[in-house]
Amino acid sequence: MSALTRFLGDTPFRVLLKLLVVSFLVGIVMTTFGWTPYDVLYGIRKFFVDLWNLGFHAIDRFLGYILLGAAIVVPAFVLLRIANYRK
Repeated sequence: MSALTRFLGDTPFRVLLKLLVVSFLVGIVMTTFGWTPYDVLYGIRKFFVDLWNLGFHAIDRFLGYILLGAAIVVPAFVLLRIANYRK
């Protein structure tokens, strides 16, 4: 196994193919919502500025995002673990 393959985790061609597919899917989602890369960067920047300016309110909002995401991710994780459980 070459150092490049070890670093990438797979052969360079397969990694390139995976990156192309994921980039295509993310591009479709971003186009659907009308987002641009600048919007994403601006949102990240705005979050940290709000965190600095608003202090605990921004932390509360951040934890709200985590809880909102966890409401979907945790049950999905549990269902996937149950579905893949082997006796």
